[in-house]
Amino acid sequence: MSPPPSIASAEAAEPTPVAAPRIALPLPSTDNASLAIGLVVAATACFSAGDVAAKMLAATLPAVQVTWMRYTVFATMVVVAALMISGPGTLRPKSVKLQLLRGVATSSSALFFILGLKSLDVAQATAIHYMSPIFITALSIPLLGERVGAHRWAAAGLGFAGVLIVMRPFGAAFTLAALLPAAGAMAWALGAVVTRKMASDRPETTLAWSALVGLAILSILVPFAWRMPTAHEAGIAVAMGVCSTAGHGLLVVALRRAAASALAPFSYVQILFAVAMSFAVFGRMPDLWTIAGGAVIAASGVYVAHRERVSARAPRVSSRFADDPHVVAEAVAAPPR
Repeated sequence: MSPPPSIASAEAAEPTPVAAPRIALPLPSTDNASLAIGLVVAATACFSAGDVAAKMLAATLPAVQVTWMRYTVFATMVVVAALMISGPGTLRPKSVKLQLLRGVATSSSALFFILGLKSLDVAQATAIHYMSPIFITALSIPLLGERVGAHRWAAAGLGFAGVLIVMRPFGAAFTLAALLPAAGAMAWALGAVVTRKMASDRPETTLAWSALVGLAILSILVPFAWRMPTAHEAGIAVAMGVCSTAGHGLLVVALRRAAASALAPFSYVQILFAVAMSFAVFGRMPDLWTIAGGAVIAASGVYVAHRERVSARAPRVSSRFADDPHVVAEAVAAPPR
């Protein structure tokens, strides 16, 4: 997940953690902004398609195997692209320890999310995963020394209320499986915060390392849960990996054409795609609680994006990461699920 949470994860840059020196850039043209928005919407459609494929596979295959299959395609495509674009030097990071930590965090996020898909609807899991911005806000204080104002805390509280509406932890409809995408959101948030600390590494370096570290970890685990897939399942797995990777690629292109805070609100379209695709493939519509909670979560995310834009224009920016490409990713996309 797909985040959750979505451009809310500097990751976006997963493919997007764009680490780079901060420079003043000219405001994007209206045409560029419109194209970027279209690319973000297309990316969320790709993420949802990949999540639907993952749920199909999770019905018959172990979650760790499904995650490994996704990462196999993801790592292959990303590393080949990185080498073609930047050469072998792209695989040499400035901080190996941080890259390893980020790889562990993002692959854990993907595994938790797919474990949740075994029992939850795609829309429900997606909505819960979008609580990652709440965790990013909380973690940015002790780990980044960031000052979080009342507006962001209020938005985080609203987003948490939305998650509670979706999960209904105190009702008969609650299932422990709902905690899995929440755990995935926490892991994703940790990866996003780590990404912000790696501003000296190029985005393609971070993306390649996350893919390779995740694949290495999953390759250690998958033999203990392996089941030989059928040709049909293998085909779905390839489609799943291609959709996920394509989504990240589209985000990277989008983030080069418009500010992250301007694109972040459109990442929540993923919840709508998750609903539509889940209904088309599985014939299931989420209940009204999930729809209402998803709307509240999206509203909180849109408000955070608005505040980031306000902060970015102010002489004194409350968040030293406002409109940073890493934030972009964090705010614009879901993890490489």
